[in-house]
Amino acid sequence: MTTTSAPRRSRLNTTDLALVATFAAFIAVCAILPAFSVTGVGVPFTLQMFAIFLAAAVLGARRGALAVLLYLAVGTAGVPVFSGGHGGPATWTGATGGYLLAFPIAAFLVGLVATRVARTNPAAFTVVVSVAAAIVTVAVVGVLGAIGMSIKLDVSIGAAWGYATPFFVADIFKGVIAAIVAAAVHRAFPQLTAKR
Repeated sequence: MTTTSAPRRSRLNTTDLALVATFAAFIAVCAILPAFSVTGVGVPFTLQMFAIFLAAAVLGARRGALAVLLYLAVGTAGVPVFSGGHGGPATWTGATGGYLLAFPIAAFLVGLVATRVARTNPAAFTVVVSVAAAIVTVAVVGVLGAIGMSIKLDVSIGAAWGYATPFFVADIFKGVIAAIVAAAVHRAFPQLTAKR
C-alpha cells in the first residue's frame, strides 16, 4: 500500500483574492493622495512605494506581486489610479514608466524575503525586510526608474540617476515603516505566512 502526500495548494482561494484586491486598492489610494513633484523631472513623491512594500511584506511574493499587477492593470485600462491621477496605457511611456515596470518585481522580491524571515526568524523581520526593501529600492526601482526617465527626458543615465536619488532616501524610509507595520500584522495574523 502506498501513500501519497496531499498536493501543494497553488490556487488562490477567496481570501487570497480579497487580500489581493484590497491591497491593490490601497496602492491606488496611496498613489493618488496629494503629492509633490521634483521640478523638471515630472515624477511625484507619493506613498505608493510604502503601499507596495506593505503589500509584499504582508502578503508574500505571489500575492503581493499580484496586488501590484492588478493595480497596474486597472490603471492601464484607463482608471486614474496612477500618481497624479493619471491612467491609461500612455502612462507607460511617460517619465514614470520605468517605475511602473519595477513595481511588481520589487513586490515579488521583498515578498520572498518577508515570507522566509517571517517563518524562520520573526524576531528579525523588521530589520531584514527593511534591508531588503532598501536594496530593492536602489537595485530595481532606482535602476528601472532612472532608465525610464533617461529615455523620456532624453538625458544620460547619470543625469537620470541624479534625478532619482532623492526618491531613494524617501523610499527606503517607506520600506522601514512598511516593515514595522507588516511585523505587527504578522504577529496579529500569523496565518498569513502559513505555507501555501
